[in-house]
Amino acid sequence: MNLDQMLGILVWTGAGAVLLIVLMAIDSLFTRYKDLEEIKKGNVAVTTRFMMKLLAQAYILSRSIATSDDLWEALAVSAISFVILLLIESLVEFALRAAAGLDLTEGTRQNRIATALFAGSLHVAGALIIGACL
Repeated sequence: MNLDQMLGILVWTGAGAVLLIVLMAIDSLFTRYKDLEEIKKGNVAVTTRFMMKLLAQAYILSRSIATSDDLWEALAVSAISFVILLLIESLVEFALRAAAGLDLTEGTRQNRIATALFAGSLHVAGALIIGACL
């Protein structure tokens, strides 16, 4: 590996990490509770869901980087995929509340691990589907 390749890895990794932080910050704006405050309080359900969302976003980012020769294209595809995943999450959560009376966000905030795992698995499943499309 030469110096240009190492520099490229640093730049792509750094840009990906910054985008991931920005996307998770944006995601937290759409959550009815404050992720980091709940994590500080020891809310395992919120931590579980947060980690699953982080892994889902990281997977999408890794797929977009792996399939792109252009950094800006990879970042743009990741950001668009984030919006798609956010929309899917909102629609599924609305449908679950309406059809089954299941509020994934509130259950997670109340430290219900089963609810958090269910909610987080929706992110992971969505990321796997989106990742396959990249």
